Amino acid sequence: MKKYKGIIFDFNGTLYWDSAKHKETWREYSKKLRGTPFSDEEMIKYMFGRTNEQIIKYAIGKQPTPEMVEKYGQEKEALYRQMCLNDNQNFHLAKGVEEFLDFLKENNIPRTIATMSDWKNVEFYIEHFHLAKWFDIDKIVYSDGIIPGKPAPDIYEIAAKNLGLKTEECIVVEDALSGIESARAAGIGKIIAICSEEPQQLYESIPAVGGIIHSFDEFDRNLFENFCFKV
Repeated sequence: MKKYKGIIFDFNGTLYWDSAKHKETWREYSKKLRGTPFSDEEMIKYMFGRTNEQIIKYAIGKQPTPEMVEKYGQEKEALYRQMCLNDNQNFHLAKGVEEFLDFLKENNIPRTIATMSDWKNVEFYIEHFHLAKWFDIDKIVYSDGIIPGKPAPDIYEIAAKNLGLKTEECIVVEDALSGIESARAAGIGKIIAICSEEPQQLYESIPAVGGIIHSFDEFDRNLFENFCFKV
């Protein structure tokens, strides 16, 4: 079995299962932008893993002005963050995440996050999920208005570079189709899909996906070079 040196996580729908909240807020905003809400199919193809600019552009059918992107994007994200805080029962990292991150830290396995969330949301996650316990905050890659959104490969290329690794030496964990394509285009060594929102059958049809999990309890720790499971 091939071994890998490091791991890169998408965040939304991967480490934190918040896809329903993003769906709800974007349904409202897409209705505001074009008169009708996004369909489930549009959500999968054009929302998950994309920047606010990309989503707004799709909704209105033309390139939005920077002012539109800022206004609609920040209104949507503020509503989203409040929804997270209001849902105390589900406002936590996904099942098995903390234990898996503890394992990575204990074994000195390089790790980071590559998310299309903007910095305000990333700060929100850092504060409420205590991400500095497991991650070097300076190595997290996020939507800064310059990095192209997924499915472009840039975000995963930058994340691997931040870890001091080649892309083929890294594992990526993703839930979004655009994110999987981004990782594939970047030459990531192994792409693992997590079924947080979509059924397993969706990922089984994607050749780039090298593994499917339903929670981080299922993650095969033997995939890493400097770890060997002891019976």
